[in-house]
Amino acid sequence: MKRVLPVVFVFALSATAWGQAIDNRGAKQLSNDLSRYVGKQVFDEGILKVSAAGDAYKITFDLKAIAVGLPKQDLPKFDFPPIALLVIPRGDGGWDVSSDFSTSGSIKVDDPNGQRSAQIAINGGRFTGVYDPELAAFTDGVSSIAGIAMTSRMPRQQTELTAGSSFSKFSASKSSNGGVDLGLTQAMANFVEAIKIDGRTVGGVKASDLVVDVGAKAVRTKPLLDILAFAVAHDEVQLKAADQAELKALLLAVLPLWDRIDGTYAFKNVAFDTYAGNWGAAELSVAFGADGVAQNGKLDYAIKASSMTFPEVLPSWIAALLPTDLDLRFGGFNIDLDSMARKAIAAFDLNKNPQLPAGFRDQVNADFMANKPKFIVGHSVFKNAGTEVALEGEMTFPGYKPDANLTFDVAGYDKIIESFQVAARSDSEAARYFPFVLAAQGFAKKLPDGRLEWIINAKADGSLVVNGTMLKPADRAGVGAKQSP
Repeated sequence: MKRVLPVVFVFALSATAWGQAIDNRGAKQLSNDLSRYVGKQVFDEGILKVSAAGDAYKITFDLKAIAVGLPKQDLPKFDFPPIALLVIPRGDGGWDVSSDFSTSGSIKVDDPNGQRSAQIAINGGRFTGVYDPELAAFTDGVSSIAGIAMTSRMPRQQTELTAGSSFSKFSASKSSNGGVDLGLTQAMANFVEAIKIDGRTVGGVKASDLVVDVGAKAVRTKPLLDILAFAVAHDEVQLKAADQAELKALLLAVLPLWDRIDGTYAFKNVAFDTYAGNWGAAELSVAFGADGVAQNGKLDYAIKASSMTFPEVLPSWIAALLPTDLDLRFGGFNIDLDSMARKAIAAFDLNKNPQLPAGFRDQVNADFMANKPKFIVGHSVFKNAGTEVALEGEMTFPGYKPDANLTFDVAGYDKIIESFQVAARSDSEAARYFPFVLAAQGFAKKLPDGRLEWIINAKADGSLVVNGTMLKPADRAGVGAKQSP
């Protein structure tokens, strides 16, 4: 249901609202418009229904009707009430949309290994928004939930998930670069998930707060709708070779999918329960950014955490070295997905088997690497009460082999040595690594502020240089030769 409902919400109103009175004829027209994107079968089987309801059209989604067309041996038992969406034509060609999606129900499936089931309850689910068919998006909208609870059961495993109040807001506007600029913010309180096997808790996640903020630039919403309509039109018949020219044109029109997407997931008071023990953080955030299908695409990631805690089962000398705060930044540059996509679209032929020519994958890989993609580690910091480690660098792949330049610098390295020295007296693992810790200090360069620095150059020829000292020479001729991925 979670996957089907968004399709109904987003694509139900793809046609421009008309000014006629709300009646059965309008309901039929709306059904026909919707069937272009979800298929006529969902109406024939009663999964979706459109009817006139006062001053609005009522789009009803009936989950129970899905089970009717399934094979009896796979027949699940659905016990959910229908969910309705009310839509009202606006004078500007758009639609006012609203829904009370509060629900409670269950799904059960019997198989030879035992019954599988899921129960879900959504309390206080409300949604309102304004949908613009020209943008194929909601220009504004809000959604809220008072609380949610879900339990899934398998013969030996049980998963329970609960969350408190949740609020979402989203928006869309026409982009200057074509397509649509989209925005989404969401806040959720008291998220808890627990996994049990044979009655024993083996994993779980808790967070007092979760905030999501996502923005997308120039998303090709209309071309995506066209591809969906094409897929629905060919869903019940085999795609014919004669249709591939239309399919290729549609695929080219949707590129680059979007110009840019950026977002952040931020947790507060997050805790993870595992077999090995529990760990958590007062704050944890994951930020991401991705270009669309571009010739010189860019990816960015940043992970930040503060006041981290780790399982008590770890040896004390390891725990003393672990960071309590981190700021990790990494990503990629010169990522050419555009050439790869366009060549694949041009090359496939439905008249042939296989549909892509021999050697196509190797050629695409070679072209991708010829653009010199680069992996970047931005200035990243890991620290605790006694030490701070900073890292940055980059990696390329000449001849399909990594060529890396990395810089480490450490404040408080004496604390690390002291920790290993004490632990080595009673712990064999610490004793094993202690000589390497001392040896690393010998290669370090001391900076004016007292930090120790290591500049590492690992070349594609197999050589390794640390602070100008050759630790490993290049491989002999024939050793580590170029390998195609």
